[in-house]
Amino acid sequence: MDKPAKTLTHYVEEDLRRRIQSGQDLPHHLTLASLSRQYGVSFAPVRSALDTLIQEGLIRKKENNGRIEVNSDKVGTKGSYEPVAIPLKSDDWDRILIKEVMLASLSGTATYLREEALAQKHGTGRSVIRSTFSRFAGAGLIEHIPRRGWRVRPLNLADMQAYLQVRETLELKALDLARPHLVREHLVQMLAANQPDGTAAPDNRLHEYIIEKSGNHYIRDFFRQHVATYYRTLFDYAAPETSVVVEMAEQHTRILDALIARAWTRARVALAEHIQSQERVLGRLLTLVDGKKGPSRHSRGKSARSS
Repeated sequence: MDKPAKTLTHYVEEDLRRRIQSGQDLPHHLTLASLSRQYGVSFAPVRSALDTLIQEGLIRKKENNGRIEVNSDKVGTKGSYEPVAIPLKSDDWDRILIKEVMLASLSGTATYLREEALAQKHGTGRSVIRSTFSRFAGAGLIEHIPRRGWRVRPLNLADMQAYLQVRETLELKALDLARPHLVREHLVQMLAANQPDGTAAPDNRLHEYIIEKSGNHYIRDFFRQHVATYYRTLFDYAAPETSVVVEMAEQHTRILDALIARAWTRARVALAEHIQSQERVLGRLLTLVDGKKGPSRHSRGKSARSS
C-alpha cells in the first residue's frame, strides 16, 4: 500500500480513480451522499474529487439529468486495484511530531524546529505541522517564537523529576480509586502477558487499565495530554536494553501479583517503585546528553515502552 494520502480529497480522488481504471466495484449510486458514507468523509472532499475526475474524463455528467456516471471507456484500462492509504489523523501526527520534539530536546541546548523543513521531511503541508505544534504549545511543551520557529527546551533533570513526582501521586490515587472496579480475570490476563522472558516489550495495559478504572476523568486527562506523551516517548527511546525490558516486566508482575491478592499496600509500594525506577533510566540518557556524547537518533532497538 502507498504512503497515506496527504488530504481527504486526494484519498477519495485517487481511490475512485484506481477503482475505475482497474474495473473494481463502485457504489451503486454515484452521489455525494453515497460516496460520503463509503469513505466516511463530508461532502466537500467528495465534491472536489469528483470535479477532478470529471476533468480527467473518468467520470461524466449525464446530459438529461446532470447525474454522474463512470465513463465506460476508462474502465479496466490499468492493472489490478491497489487500496489507497487513509490520510494520517491528528493522533498520528501527534505521535510523529512528539518524537521530533523529543529528539530536539536531547540536543543539550534550546533548539528551533521549522515548519517548512518538517513538512518537507514528512511529505505534508505546513498547516499540519503548525496545527500540531500549536496543540503542543498549548500544553506548554514547546513555544512559538515569531520568525524563528518552534522553540524546544532542552531536557533537564528538574523537569523530569517534577513530572515523575506528579505522575506517581496521580497514578497511586488512581489505584486507590480503582480498587472496587478491578476485575481479577483482566489482571490475570495482563500478568500472563508480562512474563519477563526478555523476548518482547512488557504489556503496558496495566497503567491505562488502572487509570480508566479510577473513574476520575481529571486523572485520565493528565495522562492523555502531550507532556505525558512526551515523557513516554522519551522513556521508550532511553530504555532499549533487554535488561531494562526484563526489569520493567518484573516490576509489572510484582504489581499485578499484589493486585490479584488484593494486597493493596504492597501494590502501592510496587507501583511507586516502578515509576521511581524510570528516573534512573532517564538519568542515564541525561548523562549522555550532558557529556556531549550525542545519543543516536536512529532506532535504538527493543523498548521497555512503559506507560
